[in-house]
Amino acid sequence: MASYQYVAVNGSGKQKRGKIDADSPKAARSKVRELGLMPVSISEISAQAISSGKGRGDSGEEKFSFSRLFQPSMSSSSLTLITRQISTLVSSAMPIEESLRAVSQQCDNPKHAAIISGVREKVLEGHSLADAMRKYPRVFDDLYTAMVAAGEKSGHLDEVLERLADYTESKQELKGKIAQALIYPVMLTLVAVSVVGLLLSSVVPKVVEQFVHMKATLPKSTQILMAMSDFVKNYGIMIVLAAGVLVTVFMVLMKKRTFREKVHAVILRLPVIGKVSRSLNTARYAQTLSILHSSAVPLIEGMHISSDTLTNVIAKERLNQAAESVREGKGLGRSLQETRLFTPMMLHMISSGEKSGELDNMLGRAAVNQSNEFKRNVTMALSIFEPLLIISMAGIVLFIVISILQPLMQMNSMVKG
Repeated sequence: MASYQYVAVNGSGKQKRGKIDADSPKAARSKVRELGLMPVSISEISAQAISSGKGRGDSGEEKFSFSRLFQPSMSSSSLTLITRQISTLVSSAMPIEESLRAVSQQCDNPKHAAIISGVREKVLEGHSLADAMRKYPRVFDDLYTAMVAAGEKSGHLDEVLERLADYTESKQELKGKIAQALIYPVMLTLVAVSVVGLLLSSVVPKVVEQFVHMKATLPKSTQILMAMSDFVKNYGIMIVLAAGVLVTVFMVLMKKRTFREKVHAVILRLPVIGKVSRSLNTARYAQTLSILHSSAVPLIEGMHISSDTLTNVIAKERLNQAAESVREGKGLGRSLQETRLFTPMMLHMISSGEKSGELDNMLGRAAVNQSNEFKRNVTMALSIFEPLLIISMAGIVLFIVISILQPLMQMNSMVKG
C-alpha cells in the first residue's frame, strides 16, 4: 500500500491538503471522496520523501522537483487549438473518448498526441475528463481542470471548453503585449549602459592621457572623469561578476516565502511599479474569476483558484482572505474592497452585479475594465521611464564631453595668452 498526498476542496470551496494510504491513485481518490472532499490532485509520495520529510512544507519555500521537470508540457497556442478541437467535436454529440482519439490523431506533434492519448486512456479507465487531465499539471492547470469539472457536472462541456480556449488565447496575447512593451526599454537600457561603459573604459583614457603627459592642471570634472574611467577599466569585469552573483543570490532568496513576501510588499508600495503590479494581478484575477463563475464553478472555489494565478504573494494572500470572508457571509464586493487592490470602478461594478443578480455579466465587464487599466498603467510607466533613461544617458555623455573640453579650452587660453 502506497502513501498519497492530496489537494482537495470541501463543500464550501475551502482547499484542504493531507495524506492518505491506498493501493492505487484511483483508490486514493475514492477515499478522498468518502471524506466529503472533491479531489483536485493526487500524487504518490515516495518512501525516500517520507523518511526524509522532504517536499514543500508549511514554510512556503519552493523545492526543486525532478519529476515535475520531466513532465510533458504544451505551448499556449497548441493548448488553445486542441481545446477548440475538443469543444467542436463534443458539441457535435461525439463521445468524449472518440473526440480525444480524433484530436490525438490530428496532432502533428507526437508529444502532444501522446498527452491527449494519455488523457483518453484515463477516461476509458473510468476517470472523469477533469481527473484525467490532472495527470498532466504542466499542461492542464487547476483553473483548466476546475472548469472542465464544472462543465462535466453542468452538461455544458463544449461551451466551457470554448471559453477556456478564448481565455488561454487572451492570456497569451496579454503576455505577448507585456513582452513587446518591455523590449524597447530593456534594449535602450542595455545600449545606454554599454555606450557609457565603452566611453569610460576605452575612449576617455586615450583622450585624457594626452593631458597627463603635458602635465596640465586638470579641472575637477576631468579628475572625477579620470577616476571613474580608472575604476571601470580596473574593476569592470569584477562589477559584471558581482552583478551576476547578486542576481543569482536574489533569485535564490526569492524562493523563500518570507523574503518573497517582503519584496512583493515593497513592490505594491512603489509609486509607479506598484500600480502596474496591482493592475496586472487584479486584471488576471478578474478575468479568471469571470470565466470560472460563468462556467458554474462555485464562487468560493473560483476565488481560491483565481488567486492561485497571481504573481504577487501579498495580493494572493489578501484575495484568499477575501474568499474566506465570502464564505463567512460577507458580500463579494465588500470582501474585495478590504484587500485594497481593486479600483473603485471595479468594486462598484461587482457590487452592482451582486444586487441585480447579474454577477456573471458584471465580472466580465470588470475583467475588461481591469485589463484596460493595466494597459494604461504600462503605457504610463513606459512614458515616464523612457524619457528619464534618455535624459540620464544624455547627462552622463554631456559630463564626459565637458570634462574633456575644459582642459582643451584652458590650454587654448594659455597659448593665446
